[in-house]
Amino acid sequence: MSGEKVSVKRPVCSLHSKIFTLFCLDHEEPVCSVCERSSKHKTHKCIPVDEAALDRKGMLLENGLKPLEEKLEGFMDVKHTFEQTTELIKSQAQQIVQQIEEDFAKLHQFLRHEKAARMASLKEEKEEKLLRMKNKVEDMNREMAFILEEIGGIKRDLVSDDISFLLTYKDTPKRAQSARPNPELDSGALIDVAKHLGNLQFQVLEMMLKTVQYNPVILDPNTAHPRLILSDDLTSMRFSDGIRLLPDNPERFDNYRMVLGSEGFDSGTHSWDTDVGENTVWFVGVVSQSVQRKGPVQTGLWRVGYYNNRYWARSQTEPQIVLTLERKPRTIRIQLDWARQTLSFVDLDHNTHLHMFTHNFTEKVFPYINIGSDVYPARILPGKASVTAEQR
Repeated sequence: MSGEKVSVKRPVCSLHSKIFTLFCLDHEEPVCSVCERSSKHKTHKCIPVDEAALDRKGMLLENGLKPLEEKLEGFMDVKHTFEQTTELIKSQAQQIVQQIEEDFAKLHQFLRHEKAARMASLKEEKEEKLLRMKNKVEDMNREMAFILEEIGGIKRDLVSDDISFLLTYKDTPKRAQSARPNPELDSGALIDVAKHLGNLQFQVLEMMLKTVQYNPVILDPNTAHPRLILSDDLTSMRFSDGIRLLPDNPERFDNYRMVLGSEGFDSGTHSWDTDVGENTVWFVGVVSQSVQRKGPVQTGLWRVGYYNNRYWARSQTEPQIVLTLERKPRTIRIQLDWARQTLSFVDLDHNTHLHMFTHNFTEKVFPYINIGSDVYPARILPGKASVTAEQR
């Protein structure tokens, strides 16, 4: 059968059994030459089928195929993002497990060390007080032996002849009185149970707080621009020359090289210190929860920073201000007072007030850092943590 032409049966008009040669533009259907002259189509415009097919193939290509191909391309991009996200989720989970293991290993080591120290303290007190009791028992044995010897002497005197008895009996009361008075148990002889067990867990927790670090702001890696790399403990960030392949999730900034804190504030007073070091481009402050993450940030941003060899105070609601500083700050304290609706910036190195925004905050705001150079990592400095007990 190779080399033979396969004939394709062309559809024909069901009314006149003739091949379709024309296309009725009014009814949008193929017609034969007889149909064209019929009363149904004689007033309609008809064109050759090849011309109609070419025209409508073009329309289908433009209005049907291209949109579907574009949609398919979009779906492929989204699928790639989903696949990236899947791999990142796995990587995040692995890193989190490793960090949890390391952190709990440190806590377990602390608890083991603290337990050993407290057990050693108890053992030392136990041995010291047992030794004291042993010495006291030995003293009592010596005193009792002396008294028994005196008792024996008196009994012998009582059965001696009268003359011998009368010659020595006056010394007997003196010998009896020479015995030491009955000893008493010293105060503090027992183990100080309250010292070892009183508020034990609370005391251990207080000790633990002296060994662990508390950070008032934890950075959220899911918001970080792809050119920012965060530390394992999520307290510092550095600028990278290369762009990391990360999914473009809704939380992530893709224009400004910034990262947000993981917790937002909509009440109370909050303070945190940021070390910007020797970076040549940096901004610190807060952003609103609804801030635009894709493209340039238009609204919802209040910050102080250094750019183009100048210090600035900027927000989208006020004209930007050039700050005149005598000395270069490295550590900036940001203070948010929600009740007073103020956001203040202080140079901690020189104890200098930098700027204060007054704004009617209406939604939750998040701490943020923006750096544009790899000179020095910016980091959130640890704060002070304490355990308090309610006094009743």
